[in-house]
Amino acid sequence: MAKVHPNATAAVQDAKTPEISIGRKEDGGAALLTVWRKSLLFGCSGFTVFDSKGNLAFRVDVYGSAVCALVLMDRCGNPVLTLRRKKLSLGETWLIFNGEDAVDPVFSVKRQVSLRHGRALAHVTPCHSGGGGGYEVEGSYARRSCRIYDERRRAVAEVRRKEAAGGVAFGGDVFRLVVESDFDTCLAMAVVMALDQMFG
Repeated sequence: MAKVHPNATAAVQDAKTPEISIGRKEDGGAALLTVWRKSLLFGCSGFTVFDSKGNLAFRVDVYGSAVCALVLMDRCGNPVLTLRRKKLSLGETWLIFNGEDAVDPVFSVKRQVSLRHGRALAHVTPCHSGGGGGYEVEGSYARRSCRIYDERRRAVAEVRRKEAAGGVAFGGDVFRLVVESDFDTCLAMAVVMALDQMFG
């Protein structure tokens, strides 16, 4: 059986290292992350994310079945971002907060609601005027084939299927997240978490 990542055991043992390794190339190229839709804790669902060297980068542990909030943690268990489902909104919307904050959201991820079948899955919008332009997610999260585009239509992150050595494909629970150097890796992972709640 193929391993999700060959260095997974070492990553868990090395989780006390303070900084997050996001696996960027030395020339500042894209970060290549392996996302596993499974918590490392027994009896929980969630995500375990490895960098390109097999080190633990992020984790999400979900207790129970009714999800109204998700916390993206670094490899030491420190909260990086929190996602909360927005109440009383037209369409499904998730708000992204810094750390464990629940007062001042920095981004919102809204599921595209349209009678026409367009390419857009969701829109990512900054909640403050100084937050820059928004992003659009297109493709199919269910097939693990989607991209995040910035306002100039540049692909800044991509979800794609992962193949093991020898060309054997993993199931939908293991996939790649490729994040370009000018896009925040934490935000990319938060968008994936929101997409998983909307389309998982």
